[in-house]
Amino acid sequence: MTDTLFTLLASLLVAMALVSIFTARHLIRRLLALNILASAVFLLLVLTARSAGGIDPVPHALVLTGIVVAVSTTAVVLALYLRRYGREPPC
Repeated sequence: MTDTLFTLLASLLVAMALVSIFTARHLIRRLLALNILASAVFLLLVLTARSAGGIDPVPHALVLTGIVVAVSTTAVVLALYLRRYGREPPC
């Protein structure tokens, strides 16, 4: 029951993120949509590891690595955005 619910939730998040990526004009909204898409993929990876039955640390390691990459990419894109439009980051 919960596996089906999580799969439906991840599918809904992927669909919403893809629609937002292709229709949003603002860069920050696209960045947020990419972060939602990454979260949906992380959810699917953890769900795959859970439904595999045995203890498989590889999907969990992939999720942790993906979180680090997603946070780093978000920070770089926000820094480039601030540099491009000449706004100072709030302290």
